[in-house]
Amino acid sequence: MKLNIALLAGDGIGPEVIDQAVKVCDSISKKFNHEITWQPALTGAVAIDAVGEPYPDTTHEICANADAVLFGAIGHPRFDNDPSAKVRPEQGLLKMRQKLGLFANVRPTFTFPSLIDKSPLKRERIEGTDLIILRELTGGVYFGERGRKDNNDTAYDTMTYERHEIIRLAEKGFKMAMKRSKKLCCVDKANVLESSRLWRETVQAMEKDYPEVEVSYEFVDAVAMRLVQWPSAYDVMITANLFGDILTDEASVISGSMGLMPSSSVGSKVSLYEPIHGSYPQAAGKDIANPLATVLSAAMLFEDMDLTDEAKAIRDVVNKSLAEGIVTEDLADGAKAYKTSEVGDWLAQNI
Repeated sequence: MKLNIALLAGDGIGPEVIDQAVKVCDSISKKFNHEITWQPALTGAVAIDAVGEPYPDTTHEICANADAVLFGAIGHPRFDNDPSAKVRPEQGLLKMRQKLGLFANVRPTFTFPSLIDKSPLKRERIEGTDLIILRELTGGVYFGERGRKDNNDTAYDTMTYERHEIIRLAEKGFKMAMKRSKKLCCVDKANVLESSRLWRETVQAMEKDYPEVEVSYEFVDAVAMRLVQWPSAYDVMITANLFGDILTDEASVISGSMGLMPSSSVGSKVSLYEPIHGSYPQAAGKDIANPLATVLSAAMLFEDMDLTDEAKAIRDVVNKSLAEGIVTEDLADGAKAYKTSEVGDWLAQNI
């Protein structure tokens, strides 16, 4: 198979972890007789520095014409520490989601047998955890009307949802649940928010189309508590943009490191694959960042292309690296720590 993949390394550790994913994908393409054409493009702070905007039109054109997008990370401290900055790297991510129509963020959370005791949660609480959170990406409070009034002493952000936005995300959640344990949880705040009441009534109306799926409805604050009490009770969860942003980061620590969890952002035409961690600027250029989340994001890419053997080969070699201690300093726990590039080399060679 010929694959045309847009490569957005981004900022901070993004280029380093992306390099390792490329090594792995190139090894997979050699092993399984595929041909990958990589199309590098600028986004984030590096794009602002180069052309003055975080998601240039040239980058969008490359992404829109690709079979998939492999993405590193966005963000830089000089923008974080400047509240008056008019252009920010993160604006590029929001713009990319909107222009590419990436309406659902797919965040799996699972445990690794060799790392289960590295989690901050007790083994008996997290064993067997295998859940997916689908976060709506292009609506809600991040895209609603906002502003200042009363001489800038009052600020407001509006959470707005249209029914069709909820339906397309819920449809994906129902279909995903059908392929898994047939359990779906709609996470909202329907006791307070009108937008959440629209979520709940919309999903309830869809239940008849998926009679085999057991649907539950829970308030987001309760889910935040239960995620750390018994995460294995959940299977597929669907939720709004803001709630999903918070819950997915909370869920990420279950595995023991944010450097382990992959994700995808799916749309009607092209999908994007990225690690859930940020740009981690403190580690940039030091060759110490954990590349496994990016590598596992590449596995999700192959899976979505129906290349299941290729995806399994990546997951298997990652599990092997963890079991044999071929890991970066965040997971070394006093043992030998390997450099980012060394882990990438080892994975590629073992494939």
